[in-house]
Amino acid sequence: DAEFDAAPMVLLVGPYSVGKTSFIKYILGRGFPGERIGPEPTTDRFMAVMYGDQDKTVPGNALTVAPGSPFGGLKYFGNNFLTRFEGSIVNAPVLEKLSLIDTPGVLSGEKQKLNRNYDFDQITRWFAERVDMIILLFDPFKLDISDELSDVIRILKGNEDKIRVVLNKADAVEIQQLMRVYGALMWSLGKVFETPEVVRVYIGSFWEAPPRNPDTAPLLQAEMDDLLDDLRELPRSSAVRKVNELVKRVRLLRAHTYVLHELRDAMPNFMGREKKQRALCEEKEMANTFRSVHRKRNLPPGDFPEIKKFCSIAKELDFTDFPRVDGSRLKNGKLVEALERAMSEDIPRLLESLPGLTAPGAAGIMVSNQVAGAVAEPDQVYK
Repeated sequence: DAEFDAAPMVLLVGPYSVGKTSFIKYILGRGFPGERIGPEPTTDRFMAVMYGDQDKTVPGNALTVAPGSPFGGLKYFGNNFLTRFEGSIVNAPVLEKLSLIDTPGVLSGEKQKLNRNYDFDQITRWFAERVDMIILLFDPFKLDISDELSDVIRILKGNEDKIRVVLNKADAVEIQQLMRVYGALMWSLGKVFETPEVVRVYIGSFWEAPPRNPDTAPLLQAEMDDLLDDLRELPRSSAVRKVNELVKRVRLLRAHTYVLHELRDAMPNFMGREKKQRALCEEKEMANTFRSVHRKRNLPPGDFPEIKKFCSIAKELDFTDFPRVDGSRLKNGKLVEALERAMSEDIPRLLESLPGLTAPGAAGIMVSNQVAGAVAEPDQVYK
């Protein structure tokens, strides 16, 4: 409920000193408590910039347990992370409709992992799954996409519709150099995103001063206005996006339920349980299990979890403890029936109640699009 009631959130990701904190100041039109700006890696923590009557900072532990906080799920990452998480409460009108998440810059080499005593990648994934927009920032002098930054971008997979790429500080180069920089960035992004579509790159200079180069200023201002229009649209589209995320979670839960049932059924009653479980946890064998569930239950392959991660977690569990779909723990199938009913009736009814989706059949079209978007060839998914 807290996640649904929260204002739309925007996550800022990128190398150090590309202007993430300055971008937030540009959006707010002022500074905020806890900001740190410099040419070296300065932001050493995740910071949620949110609206409040009085300017102040809130420690991460308190922020995760605050009533109505959308960050309650972060408490499971432990104290090592929570000491590096902070809330910045700012009395800025724009934050009544929008919250901003500043992140530490992605470092190169061993410093990215060894000098951080928390799982940066998994925390970034947690935020990416819940925010309404992800802004990936670069500047003309930091175009190289390191292996570490590539890993972070790949973590964003599945959230491509939320990503906006920004080439910041573009007024620091001449127009001819800007064309070369833009082309180099597009080429680098094409290798990392691995999609046939070209990602949109916004060019700008997001800080308190207007663009300095008169030759590129009109272009930069137009690009910056386009990005600001996208941000202004977020509050209006946030409700639909949150329902969209709910649909994704329901579909994933349904697939998990049937996979656990299949694994439980595959276990012997008495002898050889450990050996059978080890065999089932092999990626090839798990892929066969996914295919079997896909065929028996007519589920889209795109609804299933990532197989490598699923196997790494499953091997630590006892398959004989998994619930059966028709077992007492799932109320003899009634909970699964309720899940199916939510997909076919409750969620379409919820969509029909949202502004702009009151036309006959609009909600049904959206849900059917969810189904169509998830369908893929089984052999492309179960590898």
